Amino acid sequence: MKSNYYELRITPSKFKDEIENFLMERFFNGIEEKDNTLILRSEEKFEPLIEELKNYVKALEELFDTKVDLKIELFKKSNEDWIKKYQESIKPVEIDEFYIHPSWYPPKEDKVNIVIDPALAFGSGHHETTRSCVKALKNYVSDGKKVLDVGCGSGILGIVANKLGAIVDACDTDPIAVKSAKENFKLNNAEFREIWEGSAANTDKKYDVVVANIIADVLIFIAPDLKEKVK
Repeated sequence: MKSNYYELRITPSKFKDEIENFLMERFFNGIEEKDNTLILRSEEKFEPLIEELKNYVKALEELFDTKVDLKIELFKKSNEDWIKKYQESIKPVEIDEFYIHPSWYPPKEDKVNIVIDPALAFGSGHHETTRSCVKALKNYVSDGKKVLDVGCGSGILGIVANKLGAIVDACDTDPIAVKSAKENFKLNNAEFREIWEGSAANTDKKYDVVVANIIADVLIFIAPDLKEKVK
């Protein structure tokens, strides 16, 4: 362990969800959210990521013809067990009957328990878009329905769908996410039919439900492909 680490604090005036998703696809040590600020910690320097972020925000400004104020604070701190502190900051999430919790919390007997450790792949249940997708799956998924989770990340939505009785396929362009999803399905005694590295275009199958919890600009771009996968 190095003697120092870096803490990056990012406070955007707009597009916080999009910016958080952007960071999650590039930073794999976990992101803490406090008020409207995103906090990243690493022993490696953040300058390359900051430059990428600035370019992304500039693209958002041009795409939506709006100004985004981006407050960026970078601190160099003495190293301590900040991973433990980060774990302590992650609390379980209840979404109706589902209790989504990291492995260092005990399960609840009266809930459908799903264990997801915040790690390399997006999807721990804390993000509002994940909550919304879980609620939507409850409305549209039942026993025997075929579900495709596009951009599956940690696999949380596919796991929820399987707990609801669905036959689940999943995909992600990130090999780390594919590996994480497979591990989380096994950890939660959930079943998938197939998980692959790549996009929805890699399959000829049709589905009752296609779910994609990914950033808006990508979602708009791939929407025609997703529509083709629905029965």
